Amino acid sequence: MRALRRPIVAVATTALLLIIQAVIDPTGLLALVGWPGGTPRFDLWWPVARYVVFVPVMLAVVWWAAVRAGARFWTLTAGVVLAALLAQAAACFAMTGDAALAAWAGGYVTAKAVPSALIVAGVVRVVEWGVGRKRRSSSDGGAYRDHADGGLDTALRAYSTDRRTVWPAAIAVGAVAPLLAGSWWTGATYAPGIPTPRPEDGPVSMIVSMLLLVGAAWLAIRWMRRRVPGFLGTWLGALVAGGLFGIVQGLVGLVVDDGFRGDLWPLMATYIHVADGLAFGACTGWIPAVVAVVADRVVARRAAREGLETRSGGRVAPTRSGDAYRDPSGAPQPAEIPTTSETDASPARVATGVGVGLAVVAVAAVTASLLVPAAPAVATVANEASVPAGFLRVEDGRFTDGEGHQVLMRGVNVNQLVDFYRPRADVPATRELTEQDYADMASYGFNVVRLGLSWSALEPTRGELDPEYVAQIKQAVSWGEQHGIRTVLDMHQDGWSNLPTAEGTECRPGTDPMWGYDGAPEWATHWDGAPRCSFTGRDISPAGDRAFEHFWFDTDGIQTALARTWGELAGEFADEKSVAGFDLLNEPGFGETAPVTTSKQNGEFSAKAIAAIREAGAPQIVFVEPSILWSGLGFDSGPARGFTDDLNVAFSPHLYAESITMDASLGLPTIVSTERQFELGQRVADELGMPMWSGEYGYWGDDDATAAHLERYAAEEDRRMLGSAYWVWKQACGDPQNGIGEFGNGLLSEVCATGEEAPRKDHLLGILSRAYPQEAPGLLTSLHAGVSGEADAAATMSLTGSVATATCGLQVWVPGSIEPTVESTGLGDIAVDEVPGGWKLTGCADGGDYALSTSVE
Repeated sequence: MRALRRPIVAVATTALLLIIQAVIDPTGLLALVGWPGGTPRFDLWWPVARYVVFVPVMLAVVWWAAVRAGARFWTLTAGVVLAALLAQAAACFAMTGDAALAAWAGGYVTAKAVPSALIVAGVVRVVEWGVGRKRRSSSDGGAYRDHADGGLDTALRAYSTDRRTVWPAAIAVGAVAPLLAGSWWTGATYAPGIPTPRPEDGPVSMIVSMLLLVGAAWLAIRWMRRRVPGFLGTWLGALVAGGLFGIVQGLVGLVVDDGFRGDLWPLMATYIHVADGLAFGACTGWIPAVVAVVADRVVARRAAREGLETRSGGRVAPTRSGDAYRDPSGAPQPAEIPTTSETDASPARVATGVGVGLAVVAVAAVTASLLVPAAPAVATVANEASVPAGFLRVEDGRFTDGEGHQVLMRGVNVNQLVDFYRPRADVPATRELTEQDYADMASYGFNVVRLGLSWSALEPTRGELDPEYVAQIKQAVSWGEQHGIRTVLDMHQDGWSNLPTAEGTECRPGTDPMWGYDGAPEWATHWDGAPRCSFTGRDISPAGDRAFEHFWFDTDGIQTALARTWGELAGEFADEKSVAGFDLLNEPGFGETAPVTTSKQNGEFSAKAIAAIREAGAPQIVFVEPSILWSGLGFDSGPARGFTDDLNVAFSPHLYAESITMDASLGLPTIVSTERQFELGQRVADELGMPMWSGEYGYWGDDDATAAHLERYAAEEDRRMLGSAYWVWKQACGDPQNGIGEFGNGLLSEVCATGEEAPRKDHLLGILSRAYPQEAPGLLTSLHAGVSGEADAAATMSLTGSVATATCGLQVWVPGSIEPTVESTGLGDIAVDEVPGGWKLTGCADGGDYALSTSVE
């Protein structure tokens, strides 16, 4: 009975902890197994998988770990972490059937698994102390048991730390890494120079990583198997090795990823590295464990054949180095033969082991290079025939007009067609959109509008697009075309829908009643009775999370319905060259099962919608967004690599670092800086083989502070020669995102008491309207403009570029009332024409390198 006490305590503590977390967590996102409330759905598999799969798997592995790992605090902690990661992976696999995704997704519970494991291990330790068990004994589940049967099992235990058995297991950890990498070691956290065992990152990085994994595994498995014998000891060693590898990656990242550049990014990145490593060790550790068990048997049988016998003639096996031997009666005998450490000490054997390890690593590297899938396709000039002439397109990782001219799209978001919730019925939620809006936008040099649309207004009845609403969209697109402004159609949503907290709802502690915002129609909204109560903001609520989960898993075909809707809407604009593209879904929520939702399901929906758009004959660019996590944290994991083979697609994260990210809103130190966010977005875009375009960013509050932030943003945007759309052009006093205060928000505000126009935010508009090349021949190679907001500075700009053949595609915007002075090389036929708000500079490139600068006297 005493032997059962420890696993019973461990399992009971784990079960109690799962219940407590589910009860006190108001959203179900912070607990290992959350319960957000509402009506259970037993007619669907994914809502119950986390209970019928996660809980049994975790409790079973905790039992196993408690039996085999003993009462040692750190070994049992590792065992409980292993249990949580395996349970998460099992639940995700049950929900998706995707083993690679599920294995990687296991790492997402690391932040919840580690503290839970520490609690469970601590309780077990206290209980052991309470009954006088201050350390594991050799007779009750300890690290080693002295069996007197002299059989093969005793020999296997004795050789569990033999270097001859540890080396094969350690080599297996490194060897399987490039073969089973899957989704591991990808994304924004992996800067160039950080070693990863992915073949795509090159043979040097892969081989170095494999050797690091082998070394970490040798240390971890040897250490762990001294405390936890057999199969589980090796598995836990692989888990720890993965974590050690992540720490090494984090240390390297501190050097190659610009260190603490005004933010805490190196710490966050290291956490991701460790989580990836733990997930890898947890989900592949059984492979080296099998190798170790086989090696144990080989070594033990070899020792048996060499005639290791006790004085009575029975078979024996050595215990740890320096221990005595025991005969079948249990009496200790003096050690008469060499211990395992002595038999392994030969330099020749060590050299042989290292040589074999290197050979295995080399073979694995070559094999992986043959098996690795091709890199994501990148649209090139050779693909331009797939997009008709006159349409904007993706080529060579940038936006072009199809005639060899690079295009920078810079402008604003327009939310005046969004179907917002109205906090007060007597205060309008939007302001009327007119042609004058487009004339004003053009006067600031803006050449793109991200036009927010609402699914609820577009398709209030399932399967029927509202013709009046479609006509409003067409009118806006037409106004844009008349004023030289392209349009990106954005299917906008915030908090899933415009439905508020229902009357009579009792919000759990930690959450609050909330307004509605905007998004899906009621027929596409499935909340299962979960409370519409916000946690830290509109984008996290049990109801909203559940609605997104239904969307990602296509309950009632609602995901398929939105893809079909996109096909119909895109078909209406298939011939409109002024439509730059289609933004599939604004800041999609993570539901309840990130990263299954944010990576795999996001990619699947995007691919489905892209297919519908192309079937409708629309050739325009499709803009794909990561989840709301990017806007809230400054980085995210999805969508999954290779989700589409369409070449006219762009990656569109929202770059809100140091603005509305959770660290800023909660008063925490900055996680991702204004400058660093560009690099993180570009890494993911490069992995996807796409250009990057920020569909939203913005700053609010004190004028001086917002201008200072925007200046930094503008300088980095120019340095990287990128475009974006500022949030937002106009915002009404009744917009739920604005609240009802003294003034409305946006670049053009209104006085809430009267509805009249308030003074424009000239301190921001001066920066946003700075000089820039709207189109440039060939490839831009550098760009710099004044970003202080002062008129003279905003008109000061310099650029360089290169083009293979002569062309007349140069078009530059310069703000201000004073005609700019122009200097250039490699350019000709330069003309400067006055337009509303500034000047339009055009010219031709001679072919080769060119340069241009503007200034005002």
